[in-house]
Amino acid sequence: MSLFSRFRQPSVTADVAMVLVTQGATLLDVRENNEWNAGHAPSAVHIPLDQVAAQAGRRLPKGKQVIVVCRSGARAGRAATTLRAAGMDAVNLRGGMRAWEGAGGRVVGKGNRPGVIT
Repeated sequence: MSLFSRFRQPSVTADVAMVLVTQGATLLDVRENNEWNAGHAPSAVHIPLDQVAAQAGRRLPKGKQVIVVCRSGARAGRAATTLRAAGMDAVNLRGGMRAWEGAGGRVVGKGNRPGVIT
């Protein structure tokens, strides 16, 4: 074990995340409202990062793996750490929504229109 391995975030690639979501994992988007409205994965649950600790327990399904996503991965890593500290099985989607879209993941905007990642 390297000196810094204990600080590594558990994470998955977008391809793996897509499979896990089809198998029942929850995709949690922690971006701000304007980012969510511009474009998000259709099946995602939206809880902005600053509300994760307060809302996750009542908004996320119990006993399901949570894949946390933001635009690039930094905020999602913080949220995943918070969720794991609360006893949840949470991982960071490596590369965020940009990776999701790049791997062919669908992105919708407000009103189910085609979305963009901002």
